[in-house]
Amino acid sequence: MAFGISRDEMIRWKSTVAGGEIAFLTHYWLDPRFPGMKTVTKVGCSNLDKLSEWCRSNGLNPHYIHARDQYPHFDLLGKKQVEVLLQEKLFDHLERFNIKAASEYEGN
Repeated sequence: MAFGISRDEMIRWKSTVAGGEIAFLTHYWLDPRFPGMKTVTKVGCSNLDKLSEWCRSNGLNPHYIHARDQYPHFDLLGKKQVEVLLQEKLFDHLERFNIKAASEYEGN
């Protein structure tokens, strides 16, 4: 379940994704399958070819794209989440959600 974001943020993300553009949405998230992870960044795009290419260009396997609904996305966690947010200059995501520096994820 997503929390820590506003309805307007979710609407903007969905609109951008539905428009075939790459969009980033970071939020608090808890899932017992991923102990220690408290945030996720959803990288979405309704154009699956574009999203698959984005994954490959970032060293990620497009097989893990969640394409089961109208807002296909790839979930970023841990060290890779930090790397991508830094690369995309989404510093506000890192600060707002108090996401650790990539060096703190050594071994993950």
